[in-house]
Amino acid sequence: MPDDTAVAATTGPTASSTAGPAASGPGAPAPARDIEERGVAVIRGLAMDAPERAKSGHPGTAMALAPLAHVLFTRVMHHDPSDPGWPDRDRFVLSCGHASILLYSMLYLTGYGLTIDDLRSFRQWGSRTPGHPEVGLTPGVEVTTGPLGQGIANSVGLAMAERWLRARFGTDLVDHHTFAICSDGDLMEGISHEAASLAGHLGLGRLVCIYDDNHITIDGATELAVGDDAPGRFEAYGWHVEKLGEAANDLDALESAIRRAMAVEDRPSMLVLRSHIGWPSPHKTDTPAAHGDPLGDEEVRETKVILGLPPDETFFVPDDVLAMYRTCAERGQAESAAWRKRLDDAPAERRSSFGACLDARGLPDWELSLPVFEAGKSLPTRRAINECLRASAAGIPGLVAGSADLTGNTGVSLGDAEDQDTRHPGGSQVHYGIREHAMASAMNGMALHGGILPVGGTFFIFSDYMRPAVRLAALSGAHVVYFFTHDSVGLGEDGPTHQPIEHLASLRAMPGLRVIRPADANECAQAWRIAVDSDGPSALVLTRQAIPVLPGTAEAQGVARGGYVLSEVPGGSPDLVLVGTGSEVQLCLAASAALAEGGVRARVVSLPCWELFDAEPEPYRRSVIPSGLPVLAVEAGSSFGWERYADESVSIDRFGASAPGSVVLEHLGFTPENVVTRAKGLLERHHSGALGRSALGRSALGSDSQGGEQ
Repeated sequence: MPDDTAVAATTGPTASSTAGPAASGPGAPAPARDIEERGVAVIRGLAMDAPERAKSGHPGTAMALAPLAHVLFTRVMHHDPSDPGWPDRDRFVLSCGHASILLYSMLYLTGYGLTIDDLRSFRQWGSRTPGHPEVGLTPGVEVTTGPLGQGIANSVGLAMAERWLRARFGTDLVDHHTFAICSDGDLMEGISHEAASLAGHLGLGRLVCIYDDNHITIDGATELAVGDDAPGRFEAYGWHVEKLGEAANDLDALESAIRRAMAVEDRPSMLVLRSHIGWPSPHKTDTPAAHGDPLGDEEVRETKVILGLPPDETFFVPDDVLAMYRTCAERGQAESAAWRKRLDDAPAERRSSFGACLDARGLPDWELSLPVFEAGKSLPTRRAINECLRASAAGIPGLVAGSADLTGNTGVSLGDAEDQDTRHPGGSQVHYGIREHAMASAMNGMALHGGILPVGGTFFIFSDYMRPAVRLAALSGAHVVYFFTHDSVGLGEDGPTHQPIEHLASLRAMPGLRVIRPADANECAQAWRIAVDSDGPSALVLTRQAIPVLPGTAEAQGVARGGYVLSEVPGGSPDLVLVGTGSEVQLCLAASAALAEGGVRARVVSLPCWELFDAEPEPYRRSVIPSGLPVLAVEAGSSFGWERYADESVSIDRFGASAPGSVVLEHLGFTPENVVTRAKGLLERHHSGALGRSALGRSALGSDSQGGEQ
């Protein structure tokens, strides 16, 4: 790389101990700058070059916040670039994920394993530098951000996890902060209001957010759309708030403000920083043009002259600047090594418990505590899952459960567990309030922090409110568990506003999400074991109404395979297959018995989890739902998607109605009698050749299809 003399210039930002104050203007003469100031200039150069090369990206925010990122990564944060997963590191969240090149530049410079070629591959196929940060893809990225508001809500979960673990294991093992940068857009999104209110109520003192108050969105000035007092709002939420004014380029002022916020232990902190997007671009500073598009070759060249960078060289990083940033690794290695010694010196039982928390798994043989339910007993699966949760809680050290105001209704109550609050920071029962979206996003933060297995509950219909965070859990592979209850029109009198119809199909369409709808209490126990022992998110979809414990579910253990033969009529090969999920499996069993009286042999298949079933080898899937037999699916939800497995379905393609649940179900055809009628009609059409599509063509069963062997 070029040496230090290559960046000499006569123009640029000015100020003592600064990277140049915005008030000085881009054309002011500059004194000799120290290594830190040149480092900030290099970050700004990378922030321009990567989007320019990609012909796509958001350079302006990254340019404006280069001094802030420099201060956080080199002066403030405890982190070890050689060990990005060190459990006691400070966490950094770029909630305004569109400015991802800022984070990638810091990860490259400080030594997280990114290369200059990774920066050159910004936003390209297969690169480690996608348009928005993705956890698990890029070392040093803590959470997946981009949809505005998610990062700040994730940060609340990260801070909750840190405090919970610190209360359990002490400051010698857990003692760090969460730092988040958020934007105007983050604070406009409703999730940020939910999350900020929750954080203030919980008094999360290790959470420091820096609000980049640059007054610019893609449409233009923020004044086009908002006129509220954001700092005042956060003060009302119970946050410590400090307005930093025009300090975006003052390294010492930024560090001092951050350290003041870190000293506030009883509440989260918001630092309001007035920055100038695109600074010091001569023609695009403080304009929407600096937000969502590359600056253009000539503007980049002129800006580099102002910064003292070689105007015709791209991705310029002089050796001494890189060496300065790489000293972060030396400091981090010393800190992480000292931490590991403290862990090694801890008593064995404490180390074991801490390790189990970090794994977010149960202790050995934890599943032996799960109850077995007697066939014939009747109870809602939301009650059954609560029995499973309470029975196994002691064997899952990192378990933290909560609900969006529906703790007793959704089965997430841990019984005698302390409530999570300022008096009980180690409490494992969280009351999220009526904040479904913030709950789901905070759960992502807790899971991705490590050390916690978060369980969250709400009515299935309200999965709509939290869907963006559920999607990010799936994209991130976050180990979270949802208890979605009141799963069908069977919930009754609350009516169509509360009765899910399309929700099963909608969530099943989401890649990476394991949707399990247990047929009874014993399938609930199996589903809970799968959710705890598996990676990634699981959604357990549960009934409000009581349903019977079915014969054979305790012994079959078929939920782990996604689907299995629950009942076979003796006397020969089956004539047709009845496939059900959840509360409708009992209807399939009753219909099978009635059909048998007329000489029709109907196999009953319980198919609680499509994702697990589709992952099974084709021979197994064919053994459960054979080729050539007519298949009738029975599920109290949308028919959408059932063509994967069935020729026809007893389903609901309309909204529900307000009436007792049993009445609604009967009127919509969810009775054994209607299943028998539909099955006979299907069988007749099959024998006459009138079915529009052979069972051989069902998409999830043939290896030549999208749902083939995996």
